[in-house]
Amino acid sequence: MINQIVFVSIAYLIGSLSFGIIVSKLLGSVDPRTIGSKNPGATNVMRGGNKVAAILTLSGDLLKATLILLLAKSMTLNDITISFIALAVLLGHIFPIYYRFNGGKGVATAFGIFLGLDLFFAAIILCVWIITFLIWRYSSLAAIIASISAPVVAWLLSLSQEFILLTLVIAVIVLCRHQSNINNLIHGNEKGFKK
Repeated sequence: MINQIVFVSIAYLIGSLSFGIIVSKLLGSVDPRTIGSKNPGATNVMRGGNKVAAILTLSGDLLKATLILLLAKSMTLNDITISFIALAVLLGHIFPIYYRFNGGKGVATAFGIFLGLDLFFAAIILCVWIITFLIWRYSSLAAIIASISAPVVAWLLSLSQEFILLTLVIAVIVLCRHQSNINNLIHGNEKGFKK
């Protein structure tokens, strides 16, 4: 039990590493917290004009979740513990202890969780994101639709109840983090990428 609590705590601390901030400092790019949505995620880093920084941010925020989940699976922990570890990584990203609990929206980290838990499931969710983005060119809308589809896809694939519940909780968290984006989309004020 103590080992499980320690693992969850470590997952939160790793999740708290914000690669948008770290990479921008290392590359001398604009701090993403000072531009656009003020979000340290890859999309806002891209708005700063540095594509390399954006790619590294996306990779870091994704892989920190994937690697910790792969490690958890290799230790043959039960599904409930793995779910708590997954949520700890995500909440660390969103509420990072190193940055006054002001973090990203959790999309890349959520996908990293899916990737670490089930590759086929993650591939489907990625396809949903890509198709939505190619049609409407809004990364926020793509994230919203992909997150909503996650519990449905998990159920259709007959994945475990713990996995389905985890995807549902993640979907709710992502939707809550995108409230301003949803409002902007409704009123036609959301910033997208040109076709």
